[in-house]
Amino acid sequence: MTSGRSAASFMRAVRVSEFGGPAVLKLQSDIPVPKPSENQVLIRIHACGVNPVETYIRSGSYPRKPSLPWTPGNDVAGVVEQVGQCVTKFKKGDRVFTSGTITGGYAEYTLASDDTVYLLPDNLSYKEGSAIGTPYFTAYRALLHKARAKAAETVMVHGASGGVGIATCQIARAYGLKVLGTAGTQEGLSLVRENGAHKTFNHRETGYVDKIKDYTVGRGVNVIIEMLSNVNLSNDLQLLSNGGRVIIVGCRGPIEINPRDTMAKETSIIGVALTNATKEDRLETAAAFYAGMEAGWLKPVVGSEYPLEEAAQAHTEIIEGPGAVGKMILTM
Repeated sequence: MTSGRSAASFMRAVRVSEFGGPAVLKLQSDIPVPKPSENQVLIRIHACGVNPVETYIRSGSYPRKPSLPWTPGNDVAGVVEQVGQCVTKFKKGDRVFTSGTITGGYAEYTLASDDTVYLLPDNLSYKEGSAIGTPYFTAYRALLHKARAKAAETVMVHGASGGVGIATCQIARAYGLKVLGTAGTQEGLSLVRENGAHKTFNHRETGYVDKIKDYTVGRGVNVIIEMLSNVNLSNDLQLLSNGGRVIIVGCRGPIEINPRDTMAKETSIIGVALTNATKEDRLETAAAFYAGMEAGWLKPVVGSEYPLEEAAQAHTEIIEGPGAVGKMILTM
């Protein structure tokens, strides 16, 4: 439940005062509720998405390090509590979701710049709203801005049962691509099929790469959206068609590849970082998503739910769990 505290007082928020393991996520109850200035919106949070990148930042292993103390969380859904003097798009009481926050989302309130805040349609819950931000904006950027995928091409989503994977499957199917998805559990494979994949493969099975090659009759796939490149990148290069592209969404360490594997088919390895998206990129993406919400194909899948006080457990599970099934969220 969301606390009944007034927006004029204090709030509960998870704070990181030193980089390290999940135990450095400390819930504090005496954090002043921030005040919005100019183009900022204060949101009373109902739910916040948990992303793997937040665990990398928390550990100190991510290239970008926030100043401490830091509150994780970019993908919140909730109600506008207050707006800055220059904000005209939103008013108190609006249901909204975000693709970025200023003060962090593992909290009861957050500030966000008005250009990263979006109205949440009535047919989506706050929990579903908190599963849109980073996963869907990343999926769209990877598939359309970076891979420049086109209708009739084949895309393989490597690790398709998590937040970004499901988003990619839904977008790719809606845009006319042939969609292949991998997952590591039967539950995950079923979820991937339900959310747009034409065909699924278990990436924990020996020989799954050969099964994909057989399925594509040796032609390979045009695009691979890769969630765990430190494990899969070498295999991905074997699976690409002529001119194929691997888009790196997730990585947890180094991997050795043979660059020769990119030469014969003139394939590309392209990284994606949502932080590089321009305001115009975000406007385009949001417009596509509103169309998807209206048409019904954009439907976030909420996975494990944790209360705010169990943020450390959520960080442990998202990295060490058996396999993602939907979008992990925190509830307030």
